[in-house]
Amino acid sequence: MAVSPGADLAVFAGVHALRAVDPSGAVRWEVRHGCWSAAVCTEAHASFAEYAEDYHHGRADRGSAAFSPDGKILWAHIRNHAGEEVKEEWLILDPADGAVLARAETMTVGSASFHTPHPDPAYMGLTVGEGEEDSPALWGHWDGEKFSIERFAEEVFLAVSPSGEHIVATDPGQWALYLRRAEDGAELRRLNAAEAVPESGDDRVCWDYEAAFPTDDAIIAGTGYDTGAPRHWLVDARTLTLRGQIAYPFPAAGSPRPAGRGTWYTVAEDRTALHLWSLPQDGGTPQDG
Repeated sequence: MAVSPGADLAVFAGVHALRAVDPSGAVRWEVRHGCWSAAVCTEAHASFAEYAEDYHHGRADRGSAAFSPDGKILWAHIRNHAGEEVKEEWLILDPADGAVLARAETMTVGSASFHTPHPDPAYMGLTVGEGEEDSPALWGHWDGEKFSIERFAEEVFLAVSPSGEHIVATDPGQWALYLRRAEDGAELRRLNAAEAVPESGDDRVCWDYEAAFPTDDAIIAGTGYDTGAPRHWLVDARTLTLRGQIAYPFPAAGSPRPAGRGTWYTVAEDRTALHLWSLPQDGGTPQDG
């Protein structure tokens, strides 16, 4: 699901369609697409009731959608039709009515995907999970006429800096953080987890698949989420070096996630609360918003 910046529209990336819903629950528009079922599906189902009891639909793969920061563009990853020889596409749509403004084949065979927004509405990142050790990331640019895509093999986008100048990413194996220049995708620096993060008794130290980029010179990256012992780290984005472990006023669960300029958020272990954090000016304990 993607929610518009103005909170006036939610777009659900479903098994067979993109569906836009307003705050009252009314469907504003729908764009049908190919089925994300784990098995080959040759039917363009019109309702959930038609496949509610089907095992493969119940465990379907999925695409994703995301709004541009100004809410004027919607990006969506879909399968283009039902049946054999299905292809995956990246769409750019008008959120007002669902009109497709541009489309391009992703050349992927994904089981899941997620978007990474950029401050400039003309840019967007898309990570497509194809398997345990394969995950291409696509960097898209649309100037209103031409839709161009740059592809990064075996990479997972995590966040974009507030200025939009840099992207932080990791690899499917979660071995290193990569700092890339957003303009051309060039790798500027990398930070290997095994060399930078103190041992904690785990089999190996690895970066989480989520991180935040609250300021242009600070990255909040996590390790240990999959082991149940998450630790969050302050990384200097200028040098991509570890500055230290984040000292929260109470234990934080899960991974750090982007929440806009100057902030990041975490979700409580029991999922009953969301905590918004910011870095203190004096370098002390992060402040819970």
